Amino acid sequence: MTQVTVREAMADDDAVMSQILRDILIAWKSERPSGVAHVSAHYVNHPDRQRCSVAVDDDGEILGFQSLKRAIAGNAYGLPEGWGIIGTYVDAKAAGRGVGKALFASSLDAAREARLTEIDATIGASNVSGLAFYDAIGFQTYQTKPGAICKKYTLA
Repeated sequence: MTQVTVREAMADDDAVMSQILRDILIAWKSERPSGVAHVSAHYVNHPDRQRCSVAVDDDGEILGFQSLKRAIAGNAYGLPEGWGIIGTYVDAKAAGRGVGKALFASSLDAAREARLTEIDATIGASNVSGLAFYDAIGFQTYQTKPGAICKKYTLA
């Protein structure tokens, strides 16, 4: 099994990140945006970004990515200012290889550096693997919305 390494996402990662996101959204039957410009604006270069990391294998192939943003006033999730907002996307062929956990370790470091107190993950209610992942890394359900479950991680 190859080693998983986490590094900061770079502009030239956008196309691969977009393909990973697109494949996931197709599986979810979601019409959310997934194009390169969206990935660049919403993840890699977002103004509220605390960290956007990619996990790569020994050959440098991107296996997944995770975005951590700071919630600002009027954010789309209705979260309190200063919370973190996290999103995780792992290529299906890399499932079960510890990619998500490796990405979260990097995001957790960034959250601590930014002095965030809570991190929100809003997950589709039918996304069984996503819900299980966030449970496994210590997130707790704090709210449900139509079609979504909101989990939070409290930083000590």
